[in-house]
Amino acid sequence: MNPVGKALWFIESYIAGELTLDEIAQCGCVSRYHLSRAFEAATGRPVMRYVRARRLTEAARRLAGGAPDILAIAVESGYGSHEAFTRAFREQFGLTPEALRAQGHLDNIAIVEPIKMDESILANLAPPRFEDGRPLLIAGLNERYNCEASMGIPAQWQRFNEYFGKVPGQIGRVAYGVCYNADDTGNFDYLCGAEVSDFSNLPAALSHIRLPAQRYAVFTHREHISSIRRTWNTVWNAWLPGSGHTPADAPHFERYSEQFDPLTGMGGVEIWLPLKA
Repeated sequence: MNPVGKALWFIESYIAGELTLDEIAQCGCVSRYHLSRAFEAATGRPVMRYVRARRLTEAARRLAGGAPDILAIAVESGYGSHEAFTRAFREQFGLTPEALRAQGHLDNIAIVEPIKMDESILANLAPPRFEDGRPLLIAGLNERYNCEASMGIPAQWQRFNEYFGKVPGQIGRVAYGVCYNADDTGNFDYLCGAEVSDFSNLPAALSHIRLPAQRYAVFTHREHISSIRRTWNTVWNAWLPGSGHTPADAPHFERYSEQFDPLTGMGGVEIWLPLKA
């Protein structure tokens, strides 16, 4: 069973108790950083947000069944007060615990059922090559996303295409999609950009990031760009656990060479995964 499968089993087994990201990662035999990235790649959800949604769903079931003590349910769901529980409940379902108990059913709310892990991964993932990546200066458009709501990335690339080739100091015709500043709740920054010689003449609309020298495992995604998440899932949940390598808590990126065609989504993309030395 891969790390995410182990994590899902652990979460469902201990959903009623105290759960921390460190404990869940320990069950998966990986670091919290590895588990966070692997879980998001496999499910599209941050680990602890999934835990919260599952606990609130089970609370909603009990309330719809007429459970009388809302505070007791709040405490059992990991909340220290009725007010904190109500805020989280309303954010998740759009109504208060009292309102759900009064209506007595779950038909009009989006409950979160246990994820059944899809064990299908790429059977033909080619072994990576290993690169000592040189320092890079990348400039482009940056947006902050959550892994559950990252559908805006293709549109972000469309906006950047208006700048590509005209970025001050641009080097070559290779594009980079850099993922960085990720947190435990699934938020991350994504910068689509190009390598530049310096940052001194960038227009205000463009952001930038400096990537230090870093050891990488480099994978090739040969299918349509829309299926790149499946390749990332295979890297995090199949290749990495058995590789003997440990991921570095550093930016990872996609490298789009001149052979990549943004109109067709074909041409191949390289995935650069940072590794600890």
